[in-house]
Amino acid sequence: MREPTQEEGTLLDVRHLTIGFPAEDGGRIDVVRDVSFTVDAGETVALVGESGCGKSVTALSLARLIPSPPVSYPTGEVRFRGVDTLRLSRRDLQAVRGSGIAYVFQDPGTALNPVFRIGFQLCEVLAGNRQQRREQALDLLAQVGLPASSFQAYPYELSGGMQQRVVIALAIARHPVLLVADEPTTALDVTIQAQILDLLKQLQQKLGMAVLLITHNLGLVADVAHRVNVMYAGMLVERGEAEVVLRHPAHPYARGLLDVVPRLERVTGRLSGIPGMVPAPGRLPSGCPFADRCPHTAAR
Repeated sequence: MREPTQEEGTLLDVRHLTIGFPAEDGGRIDVVRDVSFTVDAGETVALVGESGCGKSVTALSLARLIPSPPVSYPTGEVRFRGVDTLRLSRRDLQAVRGSGIAYVFQDPGTALNPVFRIGFQLCEVLAGNRQQRREQALDLLAQVGLPASSFQAYPYELSGGMQQRVVIALAIARHPVLLVADEPTTALDVTIQAQILDLLKQLQQKLGMAVLLITHNLGLVADVAHRVNVMYAGMLVERGEAEVVLRHPAHPYARGLLDVVPRLERVTGRLSGIPGMVPAPGRLPSGCPFADRCPHTAAR
């Protein structure tokens, strides 16, 4: 895991971000509320929480990948390299996407076009003449641990893990400074999950890029992230250095996420779980949104 230096400074600074969508009654439902976090150049930051907590919407909003409308940003800033991406023109956003911020999504099967060969899809995002783009594509395949024969393959001819490596190759093709990995291992088996995480760490160290890792599994971040942000019901409920959060979680929800991680030393008994469901946006309980599921809630 590469340690960022103080000289590199803050690459991404999300400040008091609120993300809303239209409600049926004509109003607005905020799915993310007053979220703030930073990512320094060269470091790995994890954004952790269950499905429905607002992680992916937050990640997509960094480069404004959700059409507006319907999405709106009532408050906040997303400052990437000192520039607020929420205020950029469409043309200026194109310069940020890919070469500034790149994405790896959780389902490689839907990220790749099934009717085009892998080599063609890689060459589409590269610059140069035909031979130069082919050489660059083969180099990218080698960087992600795929054989040169993958260049001529169709996506369906590759395993899920190999497809995800192709998606990572596409993401790093334009040398981004920030890679957003949104649940990159969810669709893969456990052994392949570890390989993909190792690959991301190796590429981060080699290319010097920062990584924002989106995951529901707090156990995955121990060997990957420098800092952790725990998100629940559209809000950040805990953040800090990864080692501190993992060893001494302060919020009951963060503790619950740790408790549900399977451990080898648990040889008997049932796996732990967090009862209930994440409340739907617009239907949050009064007070702490985790109160209905919290084991420390006192009845009145």
